[in-house]
Amino acid sequence: MEIVIPDDIITAMKLPRGEVERELRVDLAVILYQRGILPLGKAAKLAGMTKREFLEELAKRKVPRHYTEKELEEDLAFARGE
Repeated sequence: MEIVIPDDIITAMKLPRGEVERELRVDLAVILYQRGILPLGKAAKLAGMTKREFLEELAKRKVPRHYTEKELEEDLAFARGE
C-alpha cells in the first residue's frame, strides 16, 4: 500500500525531507496503537523501532500502554522465575 502526500503538504510540515517518512510512520503507528487497532509489536514494526524503543516513544508522548491482565500474570510469573 502506498499513500501519496502532495509536495505542498510535505513542505508545510517543516521537517527535513529525509525525516518526513520516518516521522509519519511513527505518528501513524502511535495513533493506531493508541486506538487499539494495532498491537504493540506490529505498531513498533510499522514505526521501524524495537518494542523497547516504541515503548519509550509512547512514554515520551504520554500514551498509556495497553496492558492486559494476562500480560501482568506473565510478567509476574517471569519475575518469580516460574
